[in-house]
Amino acid sequence: MPVNNMDGCTEKICIQGKKVFDACMKQTTLQQVAISISDVTPTGPVVPLRFVSAKSTTTVGMVENLVVERLPERPKYGRVQADIVVPVEVTYLDAENNEGSGTGTVTVPVDVVMFLPEPSIIPYRIEASVSAVSPEGNYSQTTVIDGVTYYIFIVNCCVTAILKVTMDVELIVPTYGYAMIPPCQEYTEEVCSGYFELPLYPGSCRTTNGGGTN
Repeated sequence: MPVNNMDGCTEKICIQGKKVFDACMKQTTLQQVAISISDVTPTGPVVPLRFVSAKSTTTVGMVENLVVERLPERPKYGRVQADIVVPVEVTYLDAENNEGSGTGTVTVPVDVVMFLPEPSIIPYRIEASVSAVSPEGNYSQTTVIDGVTYYIFIVNCCVTAILKVTMDVELIVPTYGYAMIPPCQEYTEEVCSGYFELPLYPGSCRTTNGGGTN
């Protein structure tokens, strides 16, 4: 994206944003993990169910059971223990071959060492970006807990979790001015492409004697 030309002159501006102090990625395969789904659509599927697929429904994971301990031998670092909960949707076929789906979660435990900012009035946060997919699984059983019906699947799940140490901050940064936004290029179907490029009249041969028309 182009910027306004300021002849190399820069200014300083204050922007609000999220600063990432540290981040790490964990990719793992969860074998034979149980996913209990509820809020199925359509309601009342006929069991047994046949697993089709499962995938995450959001890129934002929930960080639960968080414990952070600074390391005495590495004061700027800490041990971060947590459970990353990934919301997933399971798609299935019931006994009458009707397709349905329901929502559940997959939990990924993490125990890692990360850089931690120094103590401040504004606290840092531990966040997680997630993605999960399960190409294979099997229906296990149906159970009712406190009046809620859960359909349990046993799946093998591929999970990516990116753990981040973040803080909302105000930063002073150099800038070359505002971005120049180019006009949008309208989409058109070139149905006449090639037709308008044709000559108005077909090519003609000139006579060698310079005469008129043939």
